[in-house]
Amino acid sequence: MGETEYQEALKLGKKEYRSCVAHGRFPYLPVLDDILSREEIRTEQNMGLIQIPLNFVVGTSTMGRTYSFAANFMPILSSGTEFSAKWANLSEAQVNEGIRDPIVAYEFMNRYYVVEGNKRVSVLKYFKADSIMANVTRKIPVLTDDEDVRLYYEYMKFNEITGIFNIEFSKPNLAAELVELTGVTSRWDEDMRIEFNSLLLHFTRAYEFRGGRKLFLTIGDALAAFISVYGYKEALAMSDAELNTSIVKCWNEFVMLTERQQVGLVMDPGKLEKKNLFGGLLPVTGASRKFTVAFLYPKSPETSDWIYAHELGRLYLQETFPEQIKTICVNDVSGEKVETVLNDVIRRGADIVFEVAPQMMKPSLKVAVDYPDVKILNCSLNTPHKYIRTYYARMYEAKFLSGMIAGALAENNKIAYIADYPIYGMIANINAFALGATFTNPRAKVYLEWSTRKGYDRETFFQENDIHIISDQDMITPRDAGRQFGLYRYEDGIAQNLLMPLWNWGVFYEKMIQSILAGSYQSQENSQGRALNYWWGMSAGVIDLICSKNVPTGVKRLADHLKSDIKKGDIVPFYGQILSQDGTLKNDKDQTMRPEDIMEMDWLVDNVLGNIPAMDTLIDAAQPVVQVKGVEEKKKNENTIRS
Repeated sequence: MGETEYQEALKLGKKEYRSCVAHGRFPYLPVLDDILSREEIRTEQNMGLIQIPLNFVVGTSTMGRTYSFAANFMPILSSGTEFSAKWANLSEAQVNEGIRDPIVAYEFMNRYYVVEGNKRVSVLKYFKADSIMANVTRKIPVLTDDEDVRLYYEYMKFNEITGIFNIEFSKPNLAAELVELTGVTSRWDEDMRIEFNSLLLHFTRAYEFRGGRKLFLTIGDALAAFISVYGYKEALAMSDAELNTSIVKCWNEFVMLTERQQVGLVMDPGKLEKKNLFGGLLPVTGASRKFTVAFLYPKSPETSDWIYAHELGRLYLQETFPEQIKTICVNDVSGEKVETVLNDVIRRGADIVFEVAPQMMKPSLKVAVDYPDVKILNCSLNTPHKYIRTYYARMYEAKFLSGMIAGALAENNKIAYIADYPIYGMIANINAFALGATFTNPRAKVYLEWSTRKGYDRETFFQENDIHIISDQDMITPRDAGRQFGLYRYEDGIAQNLLMPLWNWGVFYEKMIQSILAGSYQSQENSQGRALNYWWGMSAGVIDLICSKNVPTGVKRLADHLKSDIKKGDIVPFYGQILSQDGTLKNDKDQTMRPEDIMEMDWLVDNVLGNIPAMDTLIDAAQPVVQVKGVEEKKKNENTIRS
């Protein structure tokens, strides 16, 4: 019987050999010694006796046995040899009692190379076994900027926490994200590993049945994307039929991961058709049919200047299209309520939903997948999800002008910048303000403080640093009669307002609704693979700057001139040589910084005094927002998984 199996394995080996030769590939097993001659190994780690996945066993440690096997580990030596006899005996042993002796192997870059036991691997691969016991020594390369090496370090951290060996990742940060999504970030016990492996097995079968191999994603990538939509516990509870259906529903999430740049930026609304605006969204069943636009707020407009600005935008939208649309809003939508509230407004007929807080994104994904005809947009920056589009405004353009005015008016060269949440977008605002300050005052220093930091004391901060020119929150709420907003001069406890950056959310929503209802939303460029982020600025009219009479005439004229140039694109805030606080060159002279680099800023320019706070230094109310889009939180996750 063993000889018959050898003949069949030999055919498979020779077929693989011929295929490799025909396509110019090395036809034998890869040799680790040859690979390591081109790599620098930092150290070795004894992994002990572990169960390793056979599809990750790809080669042999030394040259000695490589020519006995084709690249698929099937034999290529003729029958009647000592080699074929031993292979046949192992085949019979596998059929009768199973191969029990572990092999010895090296692991390098999440692939295994056999030191002793090549024929055992060959036999088990022939019988399509899933795994084999092995005494493994891991060879760890020196950490470099090479993407594959960094991905391997992320995998090693994942492996250390989970004890899972049969998974890999090809996209940065997904290993850490998958651990977070399971809800268990400490070392997993055996029950947790069994539970996860069961899900992995069932997901793999369903994903590959649906054609997942065509997407050039690893199973780890796809599983992380799937759980981000449905949740870990929910995925565990799914039957095979439910897994199949759910995988089809969120297929675009997998497709998006294949894009090198996952977020496509729409930087300007462009020219929109303004006639027949309401003819293409949904079939109209009667002349009185109005389209419903829902707004979800995490707080009430009376208690939050951010929500108040969006509420003004909603009211403007209602007044602009009184006969065609109606708007509804829901206040105080906390994280645990998002999915319920979103389902409710959709049942009430919402055709378009605007969520004005980034922390609403994750709980909304499953609903967005279940209702693909409802347009759901989340007010956040650089969030790569295909079923929910994101929108934001380039406030950094107004902050650059604000900083320019602040620099001109700061007699002692000191300026305060009071920020709230250390999230993406905010860092660009701070840096643009600081660069604007040096535009008119090369000696200007920007003292950065965070209103959400524990122990924050505005008055003490101003007094200790002798600061009188302050950039504070962008606007006030109806309940707040104070004048500490925008840019102001502060003397003896009295604020003299100088200017206010303005979020024209009404203009933004008007143009977005026009875009959706005119059909350009559905046919947006880049929509096939990438998620879309609408990031409009002064040129679209969604950002502006209002100066008070307290700004000197000459300074205001300069600001107006620069604002006009920004609108035309003749001036951009992030241009020329830019250095970070540690002296690193972030942008070279005569170069304009890419929008993607502005969006993903996680550093401060060299004339800023202060830092980006970590999560544990912030008040409790700020942490849900920062956990989703926090700059330092993302950096911490990346560093943790790579440490």
